Amino acid sequence: MERKGILIVGEFNGSRMSSLTAELLGIGRTLADVRRGELAAVFIGSWIDHMVALQAIAAGADKVYLMDASIFREYLADTYLAALKGLVNEIQPEVLLLGHSSMGKDLAPRLAFSLGTGLTTDCIDLSFDAATGLLRKTKPVYGGNACATYVCYGGYPQMATIRAKVFLPRPPDVSRKGEVIPWQPRISGEESRVKIIKRVKEDLPGIKLEEANVVICGGRGIGGPEGFKKLDELAQILRGAVGGTRIASDKKWVPSACQIGLTGKLVSPSLYIGLAVSGASQHLAGIAGNTVVAAVNKDPAANIFSRARYGIVDDYQKVLPALIEKCRQLCSG
Repeated sequence: MERKGILIVGEFNGSRMSSLTAELLGIGRTLADVRRGELAAVFIGSWIDHMVALQAIAAGADKVYLMDASIFREYLADTYLAALKGLVNEIQPEVLLLGHSSMGKDLAPRLAFSLGTGLTTDCIDLSFDAATGLLRKTKPVYGGNACATYVCYGGYPQMATIRAKVFLPRPPDVSRKGEVIPWQPRISGEESRVKIIKRVKEDLPGIKLEEANVVICGGRGIGGPEGFKKLDELAQILRGAVGGTRIASDKKWVPSACQIGLTGKLVSPSLYIGLAVSGASQHLAGIAGNTVVAAVNKDPAANIFSRARYGIVDDYQKVLPALIEKCRQLCSG
């Protein structure tokens, strides 16, 4: 069977597909058009709202597969793996894309190994090589200090996970027509070697860090949780979110879900303001390259300034009150 088409693994919350899924559909549509082929999406869950499928079609999908069953009520890698492997073996896509989300980072390597193919994670660019026709996958390496392009020979489907906020979603076209296909995987639920005993949800007020257009980040120099309350004040004025470096997370000054960096979350706001952030490479790797960075640090040699478009060399405690007041004036006016 000839391999053709692009398949993306979508994610959703309630009746809305995720913003990362819209971005996957955007690049997926571009790749499918180059190949003059179809773009398909698959959603896995329990009691999936049909609106999710319609949103995917409006965003560029030609076909949407819905795996709707009670065994998918919770994400379990083994059951999702078995279901996706069955679908991929049936429809034989040329390219398979997942988001570089918590689910994608867990599921994609397992799926690639099971399918006997290669995988490139955290990609920021995709294109087909003119000479070989294979997928060229570009990702940041060395803590974001360089980019490398990979091509996987001999393995299909060609797989990648995609970094959030890198590819633009297409404007929704509600007039687009597509096919919604209920898909019943041949699994029993006994495939899973894991059972969820308890789920503890950490409720964080305000805008999600990874979805914020403005991010205020604090580092070791903030000194403690009291300092982060002032950062919260600035974030509320700018309608943004507060994040922290690894040391701030380790010291419990911010929740672990607010850590930015290679071992935390990847963010891509329009504006990032780093206060008392030294700029370790693993932290800067968590900030998208198209983000405007502004930094305040009393050390003129701090690495954060190598990335910053705007910088102030001073104690953040002297700068922050004036910054809060000025932003309040501008936003209220």
